[in-house]
Amino acid sequence: MALGAAAPGLEVPPQHEQISHTKLSADDEWNLQQERMYRMHRGHESMHVEMILIFLCALVIAQIVLVQWRQRHGRSYNLVTLLQMWVVPLYFTIKLYWWRFLSMWGMFSVITSYIVFRATRKPLSGRTPRLVYKWFLLIYKLSYAFGVVGYLAIMFTMCGFNLFFKIKARDSMDFGIVSLFYGLYYGVMGRDFAEICSDYMASTIGFYSISGMPTRSLSDNICAVCGQKIIVELNEEGLIENTYQLSCNHVWERTRFLYGQILDWLRYLVAWQPVVIGIVQGINYSLGLE
Repeated sequence: MALGAAAPGLEVPPQHEQISHTKLSADDEWNLQQERMYRMHRGHESMHVEMILIFLCALVIAQIVLVQWRQRHGRSYNLVTLLQMWVVPLYFTIKLYWWRFLSMWGMFSVITSYIVFRATRKPLSGRTPRLVYKWFLLIYKLSYAFGVVGYLAIMFTMCGFNLFFKIKARDSMDFGIVSLFYGLYYGVMGRDFAEICSDYMASTIGFYSISGMPTRSLSDNICAVCGQKIIVELNEEGLIENTYQLSCNHVWERTRFLYGQILDWLRYLVAWQPVVIGIVQGINYSLGLE
């Protein structure tokens, strides 16, 4: 009997065709991965419940700890959070090969490092306060514009307007999410670095001291930020910047701050959420949960 021939009366088992992943579309590849994940975790419902409970408990405990830390030691909390926000995206950028974000992150880091260096020098140059103000004003405007464009792009996609321009929903949604993240991320970073620079400059000039007793005072026509003469009056509309009076009666030229409170949640999302997830994964691994 030839080896290649089948014996009479015996059925040849069907040969399953190997699926070539190179022939699958992106959606089919995603569906295949989801099916494999479902088969792998089938029958582990009780284990998944335990993992969810651990995750929720970790979130609650982390939130309590962070709130107490911020209330009791606000300065150290802000510095550590800023460091986390600066380093954590760099790790994911290199790991996921997001070179576009890495290039923007590098440019922002180099220029901001120079601005911080100038703001922390003693004696303080007379041009430094205006330089600091102009740089972070630019960051504010750019981040605000990116945030608005990203939000509009997301709404544009959800309403289906992308079909009129023959733009794929995935492409327009990705553009909106990336633009919104850029706006929020660099908005928070610029805001935090601006506070650090302003504290250092105020302490160097003499408007602020640790003991709480300033060594200098301001005239009514001098800006509390840059130390230069105020050109735009309180109730006057300026072309570039307007003049505002703080609750402490200091007069400050600044732009309108519309979404500052919205940026606070991003600190927790970028800086501390990866830490919480890492702790949860460590607990699950030690308990044998998968």
